[in-house]
This record gives sequence, C-alpha cells and structure tokens, in this order.
Amino acid sequence: MAQGQPLVSVLTPVYNGGDYLIECIESVLHQDYDNWEYIIVNNCSTDSSLEIASCYAEKDHRIRVVSNSSFVDVITNHNIAFGCISSKSEYCKVVSADDSITPDCLTKMVNVGRVHPTVGIVGSYQQRGEEVKWKGLHSETVMISGREACRLSILENAQIFGNPTSALYRSDMIRKNMPFFFHTLPYADISACFKYLRDWDFGFVHEVLSKERIHTQQVSTKVRELGMENFACIDHILRYGTYYLTEEEYEKVKIEMLDSYHRWLGGCLLKMKGAKFWTYQRNALKECGYPIRWHKVLSGALNEIWDEIQNPKIALIKVLRVLGIGER
Repeated sequence: MAQGQPLVSVLTPVYNGGDYLIECIESVLHQDYDNWEYIIVNNCSTDSSLEIASCYAEKDHRIRVVSNSSFVDVITNHNIAFGCISSKSEYCKVVSADDSITPDCLTKMVNVGRVHPTVGIVGSYQQRGEEVKWKGLHSETVMISGREACRLSILENAQIFGNPTSALYRSDMIRKNMPFFFHTLPYADISACFKYLRDWDFGFVHEVLSKERIHTQQVSTKVRELGMENFACIDHILRYGTYYLTEEEYEKVKIEMLDSYHRWLGGCLLKMKGAKFWTYQRNALKECGYPIRWHKVLSGALNEIWDEIQNPKIALIKVLRVLGIGER
C-alpha cells in the first residue's frame, strides 16, 4: 500500500474481449498511482479473455478474476463488478475491456476527488479516433455543483458526463446505491449521473486520460444503430427534469425535445430504418407515457424533404451515406 494514497478499485467487466484485453490490463499496470486493486469480471467469455485475465492475476496479487456462473447483460455485469469492490476502497475506476487509460489517469482523477470532498463523480476528456470527447465544460472549471452540471447537460446539451472509462466514482456513493446502474439500458451510466448528482458535486480533469477503441462490436455502435442516444435525452428530461429545472423550464424543454425527437424520427422514416429500430422507439417512448405521434413524424419527414430540396448538395450527401458511399 502506497502511503497516503486512497485505495482505488479498478474494474473491467469483460465478455469476449480477448482482442483488446491485454492493452487494457497493461494500461492499468502502468499507472503512476500505486494503491489500487484490479477486479476483472469475466461474463462467460468463449474466447481467450479468461485465460488472459488469469495469467495476469497469477503474476500480480493486486489483480483478481471473478467469473460469472451464467451469462448476464452488459449492465448487470457492471453491477456485479461494482459489488466486488473492497470495503476499504475510496474510489472506483471502470476501464472497459476494449479501452485503455493513460499512466497518470488515476493520479489526476483521485486528486480532484481529494481536493473536493463533495465531488461524487469525476469526468475527463477521452480520445476516440481523431476526436477528443466530453469537452462541454469551461476549461477552468474543475468542480461544479451536481445540479448545475445536470442543468448544463439538459439546457445546453453539454457533453460532460462521458462513459464509465472516462469517469471516476466515489466508492461510498456506489456502496450506498446498489445496483449502481439501476436500469439495463445502454445509457445507464448517464442515468446514474443524473440520479446521484442530486446529492453530490461533479469534478473534471481537462486532459485526455483514456482512449475509447472504435470497432463494430462495441456497445456504442449498437446504441447508435437504434438511435438510443436520442431517446436517452427524452428519458432523462422526463425522469429528472423536475429535479433540476424550474416548472417553466421543464415544460418548455419537454415540448422542444419531443418536437425535435419526432422531427428526427421523420428523418429516420426517410432513411427506411428497419422494424427493430421502430419497435425500440415505439416501446421506449410508450414506457414513458408518450406514444409516438405519427402525424408529427410525417410532418418531420416532410420538413426534411423540404430542407433537402432547398439544399440539394446536402441531400446528395445523405443519399450517398444511405447507399454506403462516401464518408459518414
């Protein structure tokens, strides 16, 4: 144990991540922070994931491998991992099996938590291909109230909360709220921010501290295919808007978001999205008590057509994308 350093529980839930797991584990091993435990939760992988994780665990006593007895969904596997953290842990850092973190990641994120004891979640920049993500906060903002962070996310669509690999969680917050990810939809990590930042503040490190790998099997790819990120905005406003907004703000934003959502659905209609896409959208919206207004979808489609008539170059680019030609 490094003197004076709080214990950090590092978690990697994995299912068939053998192609990238070594890079992920090595990024944890190369931290300049010393006081950590590393728990890898294998979700009945059929590839080399368990073998790779076990090999590292045999060489380093700080690494522990947990194997599920039966296959579970991605979010449940994360919650199993959260349940494995040490009772002495002060912070928790998820590193997805296909991602990696920089050598100074734990040091810089823990420092924010220690300087600001009211901070429950610490975010950071993340590299995704050529793009640096989660740059929604002013570069001088290191700590912001949870309420203000959520208001920025809702009112200004500020991209600050990121994903588990770009975030650090206070362990007490996790232990008091199990299951920590309280629903099984792919955006459960963002929902957790909205729920827990009612009681905690939000910290941020304005540096790239992790790398998100882009590949066709990642969960975020499937999220984009079904347009889940668009519905997530609706879900969070309906679920948490009254906590963070005034009554007037809430009603205004709700109407604007639902109108924008139906306009987007109109564009998806023109793109001939499949039955799976529409089934997800219909069921998700219905669960929130707002069934799809098809007249608004058709109106949105007509507006899209009119816009493209007015901008033939943009229309051509969209057609080429639908046909799989040109950049996306």
